[in-house]
Amino acid sequence: MVFYSLFSGSSGNSILVCSNSTNILIDAGMPYKSIEESLKMIGLSAKDIHALFITHEHSDHVKGAGVMIRKGNIPLFTTFGTFMASKRYLGEVSDDKINIITEDSIYFRDICIKKFPIPHDAVDPVGYSISDGKNEISIATDIGCFTDTIFNGIKNSNIILLECNHDVEMLKFGPYPYQLKRRILSDKGHLSNDDCGRAVLNIIQKSTSLKKIILGHLSQTNNIPKLAFKTVENFIEENGFTIGKDLELSVAERSKPSNYIKI
Repeated sequence: MVFYSLFSGSSGNSILVCSNSTNILIDAGMPYKSIEESLKMIGLSAKDIHALFITHEHSDHVKGAGVMIRKGNIPLFTTFGTFMASKRYLGEVSDDKINIITEDSIYFRDICIKKFPIPHDAVDPVGYSISDGKNEISIATDIGCFTDTIFNGIKNSNIILLECNHDVEMLKFGPYPYQLKRRILSDKGHLSNDDCGRAVLNIIQKSTSLKKIILGHLSQTNNIPKLAFKTVENFIEENGFTIGKDLELSVAERSKPSNYIKI
């Protein structure tokens, strides 16, 4: 399997996951042109994508989805609630391209995609774990808190993209209006650097399959990549684990392909 973060951050998100014969995108939160350019940088195009899976309806996850579906002739997979809430971004999409996920897991070509609910202020937000039967990759961003349900959804994964959205002090004393700060800090908002560190520690204490965690969905205003990395690293190493030995840790780039991983 192959993992590639095309975009990750509050400005837009799109993740590429590949198996031997299947290429899927998780979210299309940038304009189609930007996603196509990003794919070209790694030797692919929209026509090489076999399916698009959407986590929730916020614009930084769906703004390019409609054009991607139409120009790439790509089927859409998502929950009913997310599909209905995303219609204003999707535009005209033919019915044969819409696939509503009703089960906890579905099989598509040679992979199995499991969804799990996440705590976020959207209609029916989910994370995804993608497996080829041997290895598993999980995406868990836009989460206000790290729950047992999320842990159970990602605990068998070799690679996890996990939200590390903001530094609490930067957010509290930053330029955002009070109501937006409250939303981000709530249990249905976004995961802070500290909470991400606790979540990573929880994962590595209980998981035997984990190889790599990528910190993603960083706020451009309320976070710094080096700060996010160091905060999580401190939580890990203060509890007896070592980066590079017990797991690999990195940060997803905001606006260009990063974190190519092949397992």
